[in-house]
Amino acid sequence: MSESPKLRNAASLLLLRQGETEAEVLMGARAASHRFMPNRLVFPGGAVDTEDFIAPVAREAPAAMLLRLAPEDPPLARALAHAAARELEEETGLHLGVPPDLSGFDYLCRAITPPSASLRFDARFIVVDAAMVDGTLAGSGELEMLRWFGVSEALALDLAFPTRKVLEQFTLWLARHPAERRADLATPTLRDRTWHEG
Repeated sequence: MSESPKLRNAASLLLLRQGETEAEVLMGARAASHRFMPNRLVFPGGAVDTEDFIAPVAREAPAAMLLRLAPEDPPLARALAHAAARELEEETGLHLGVPPDLSGFDYLCRAITPPSASLRFDARFIVVDAAMVDGTLAGSGELEMLRWFGVSEALALDLAFPTRKVLEQFTLWLARHPAERRADLATPTLRDRTWHEG
């Protein structure tokens, strides 16, 4: 029996803005050439690189959020936050400044790819307000058909299971007061297609 592929740490960013009728989030379709979730609608994001551990930032992500991102590994927590900002710029042309300002980040949830998958990621999903970003929306080819989706519009589409579950968590997050979000120490974690706390 072959071993399960090694988990790779990854981060995705849910870029939030208020549309005319509902909250909107930036999404794009992964190119057909991708090994992981080709042709699927996703949020900008990707695996942590070595540079993410040492890259400069204008302002760090909130300390409480970093503690939740990777409580057992503070350097990894910082790298995850930077990876989310880096991937946003690489995949969409939008950026959080140079170097990036991560102070507006809020941690949403975590999703771990099942052991049966050919590629596995331990992905953290982070929310930031679109007012924090600058630049011109222009895909790099990694994500196609980049555009803003109303949350209910996106949920009505044929989404991959983890993307749908993350968007459902996002709707719960939107309904909470910011003080409630900050006080919550639990992290919803999608493992084996089921939510767990912690």
